[in-house]
Amino acid sequence: MARLVMFCILAVVVLGSAVMSVCTKSIMRAATWLLFVLFGIAGFYFILDYTFLGVAQVSIYAGGITIMYIFAIQLVSKRSLQNLVARFKGVRVAQGLLISLIGLVVVSLILVKNHFINAALDVANVEVPMKQVGQAMVSSGKYGYVLPFEFISVFLLACIIGGVMIARKEDKK
Repeated sequence: MARLVMFCILAVVVLGSAVMSVCTKSIMRAATWLLFVLFGIAGFYFILDYTFLGVAQVSIYAGGITIMYIFAIQLVSKRSLQNLVARFKGVRVAQGLLISLIGLVVVSLILVKNHFINAALDVANVEVPMKQVGQAMVSSGKYGYVLPFEFISVFLLACIIGGVMIARKEDKK
């Protein structure tokens, strides 16, 4: 019962923070709300007794990635950030809602047609030992996650370099 209560609290925190991260006009506040989302997801891992993944979530994502976003935001000058404040227009909001609804319908049809929901419920009833999760995280085999993590790290490095190059180009003007 306590896990259910904690799950509900974390779900409200994660969903509320995600909505605030998207809806805020300040980019620094958006990064702060993103930090709360990432901490909430780490809380989900701790509820599931996956302490390794919870600690990895806090140290890598909530710590490293959020700090990287904040540094990238600080590198970009205030002049270019002032133009990024979007104005909500009725047509743009309607288009976004329509595209979101179409995406939801497509994903729902795929889930129902391929019986993913029943398969997910069957898998959810099986408890996976932490040793198996840890081995999957560091293995390079068929179900290993080392290669995707390496691709993500190279992608994030490219983003940092791009941010530095954009900041340097504005300083020359």
